[in-house]
Amino acid sequence: MTNTATPRSTARLDFARTAPKVFRAMIALDAAARESLDPALVELVQVRSSQLNGCAYCLDMHVKDARKAGESDERIYLLPVWREAPEGVYSPRERAALALAEQITRIGDGVDDAVYERAAELFPEPELARLISLCFTINAWNRINVATRKTPGTA
Repeated sequence: MTNTATPRSTARLDFARTAPKVFRAMIALDAAARESLDPALVELVQVRSSQLNGCAYCLDMHVKDARKAGESDERIYLLPVWREAPEGVYSPRERAALALAEQITRIGDGVDDAVYERAAELFPEPELARLISLCFTINAWNRINVATRKTPGTA
């Protein structure tokens, strides 16, 4: 029997070219969400959300960006199991951001009050709003790139 399915590595469409207004709006949203957030925190959240969503394109891009921002291999490798990482590997703010990002990514059960309250304790409201924005923005990028099969390594 011959497999006639399209290989997963074959891109379906060039989203930026096909939907330029939406693409530019996403770029602007992404920039606004990142504004004044710690670049290392931004990349950790984006890598973790991309892992959860199975977005190879975003995972590849944000791991590279994290390394460029000075992120250590250890912290990148431990992201899937950040809760089990030794104390001190991730700061309390990073842990709160990762917990919130995971719940926003897996929104089915909502965001737990304790997770939200912990993040609210550690992030002033404007920063918390941008962190939430960062979470929904990376989730939107993941969905665009998974749906269109954006090829990793083409950023």
